[in-house]
Amino acid sequence: MSATIAGPDGKPRCRWCAAAPEFLAYHDSEWGFPVSDDRRLFEKLCLEGFQSGLSWRTILAKRENFRAAFHHFDFDRIAGFTDTDVTRLLQDQGIVRHRGKIEAVINNARRAQEVVKQHRSLAAYVWRFEPAPDELAPPQTASTSPASILMSKDLKKRGWAFVGPTTVYAFMQAMGLINDHAEGCVVREQAARAREAFQLPE
Repeated sequence: MSATIAGPDGKPRCRWCAAAPEFLAYHDSEWGFPVSDDRRLFEKLCLEGFQSGLSWRTILAKRENFRAAFHHFDFDRIAGFTDTDVTRLLQDQGIVRHRGKIEAVINNARRAQEVVKQHRSLAAYVWRFEPAPDELAPPQTASTSPASILMSKDLKKRGWAFVGPTTVYAFMQAMGLINDHAEGCVVREQAARAREAFQLPE
């Protein structure tokens, strides 16, 4: 089976983006493009945690609701959440109402503040784990990597929750730490150019 399918414009794209109508825009404009914005990085780590045991389609469909519920993933604000906020979020039908995952976001917000104190930004910390090209498996053939295992272990040591190696690998794929677009996908070259122009956070 080919790793690509023809998009609406006839150009090849990763096969997975045909699984749901909303995947195409996400694939074409977000997935695999490098990100250095702390809020977007934190958001993605949180949403990947919420996805655990669910589909990305479910999370993507609720993403705007998650953003509203968690103040657009401003971790400085989330770090101040209390039990009252947990109760509020457990009653919010627009998000995934899972106590452990909600509490993990609040915990991880506080851990993110600690990372920023040590590394000046979450981005500077995250991009330390960018894998070398020779460490990468062929596109879309792996669900973990040495780099994702290393980052997962480090995050857990720092007290983060819902950050297993598979979750971290999906985060790395989405945030452009690796370019996992299929060979032949029209967006693979665009993501590669974006990575070449990307300035690593200091």
